[in-house]
Amino acid sequence: MRNGAKAAIVGGVFAVMVGGAGYGAYNIVSAVSGDGGAAGTAAEKKTGPPSADEVEEASRAFFAAWKKGDAATAAAETNNAQAARPLLVAYGGQAHITKVKITPGTPAGTTVPFSVSATVSYEGKRKPLAYESELTVVRGKTTGRALVDWQPSVVHPELKTGDTLVTGEAASPPIEAVDRNGVVLTKEKYPSLGPVLDSLRDKYGDKAGGTPGVELAIRHESEEAGDTSLVTLAKGEAGKLRTTFSAGAQAAAEKAVKRFAESSVVAVKPSTGEVLAIANHREDGFNAAFEGKVAPGSTMKIITAAMFIDNGVTSMNSPAPCPPDAVWMSTKFPNLKGMEPNEGATLANSFMRSCNTAFVKLIDGTDEKPLTDESLTTEAQERFGLGKDNWKTGVVSFDGSVPASPGPYRAANAIGQGQVQMNPLNMASVTATAITGTFRQPVVVSPKLDNRQLATARGLSSGTAAQLKQMMRLTATGGTAQKAMSGLGGDIGAKTGSAEVDGKEAPDSWFTGFRNDIAAAAMVQQGGHGGDAAGPIVAQVLRAGG
Repeated sequence: MRNGAKAAIVGGVFAVMVGGAGYGAYNIVSAVSGDGGAAGTAAEKKTGPPSADEVEEASRAFFAAWKKGDAATAAAETNNAQAARPLLVAYGGQAHITKVKITPGTPAGTTVPFSVSATVSYEGKRKPLAYESELTVVRGKTTGRALVDWQPSVVHPELKTGDTLVTGEAASPPIEAVDRNGVVLTKEKYPSLGPVLDSLRDKYGDKAGGTPGVELAIRHESEEAGDTSLVTLAKGEAGKLRTTFSAGAQAAAEKAVKRFAESSVVAVKPSTGEVLAIANHREDGFNAAFEGKVAPGSTMKIITAAMFIDNGVTSMNSPAPCPPDAVWMSTKFPNLKGMEPNEGATLANSFMRSCNTAFVKLIDGTDEKPLTDESLTTEAQERFGLGKDNWKTGVVSFDGSVPASPGPYRAANAIGQGQVQMNPLNMASVTATAITGTFRQPVVVSPKLDNRQLATARGLSSGTAAQLKQMMRLTATGGTAQKAMSGLGGDIGAKTGSAEVDGKEAPDSWFTGFRNDIAAAAMVQQGGHGGDAAGPIVAQVLRAGG
């Protein structure tokens, strides 16, 4: 459907929409256009929240115009007519939605819930469409009129800014996605895979051997996101697409993230780089596991420890004193509350207890082995494959950022604060690289499918990898990760992290660990200490195996 531009006459207005282009253009105009709706005079202008009668009147007028397919009038009943009109035009135009019936529910203040039933018709094929949504009535800032607060979700709850609706031949054939053992994966059984499967279908559907059907779909602003199918009018023939996922690990990940709000987890196979599971439990539906960009807290100390070892600053059994606090560039860095100082600590001891001050004290290196603002960036990029914006996992992902930061930020970056940005995919990969010594770019489908070039990096020496793996083992069996990892058999290791976020009451909880040939990382926003929230998620996924 991406190549098909359709013209529609709706409510006396002629419009040509190509994908989401028209919608984006209207958004730009709306930023400077003010309220929608008819102009009012100064004498007529009202203030304050809309009354119950105004809420009823505004919503009724909007519903009446929408049902008739009068996009111009319906848009004028919103506070952003320029942005609303293209999507309302598309609803009865390129989406071919007819016989619209809207049933309002009982208002809750200025919010009106409602249900929609309609028919999607295309080239002799018809299917019913039914869903529920809601709108909020606000007072126009310049007109004083009671108007519908424009949000794309008013038209359909799954619509977001930049989206539009289209009906026609699907952009890609349907796929039957299967895991590494041939088990069928569906978004119904594995909800977190929904956006991933949509993206895989859009990108690889024509390579999987299927034929497209006819559907009503949400077309997202980013083509990489893939269409979201809403109603299938005629089924296509599904092609089979093999992924790297493990149905068992995925089921465990889905269950694990349900324990905590705003949580995400990723599991990979260190020996191959294959992604075994990805799960998110978030109200906004964002794939934070692959696309998140937040500070990783002390899980970053895996990379920082590798930098110390590779640059000859210290080693696992060499000194890394842990004083009560440390000052770098006039900025004081404390330890977590309750941590006992240890001036005679080794790097292994400071790592397993997650001593911030030990890492800050070493951030300048030594007289013989000095470090610079670029040292951590170089380690992350050249050894761990991070921060070059070149990962090609098969779906949209972010491959981390470790900028060369001056002043206090250099020390903050070293303990996973400052300007460092990561997500669970990145940290699962960091653990995989740390314990094998080899960077293998994570993938969800084989690169042979589309001949894409995967990112590469030098990786670690066998000596550095051996020390990192042993320090993670000590952390899992006698350090900050011990409680979360207790009861897990096999070769295990882990690292905890707590990332302070400005304006938030509790830090983000981070945890990454391994068990045999599985590495996993999780993040729980405002989850507290790494071992308390993210830790149990990782342990549950590791326990399930691959």
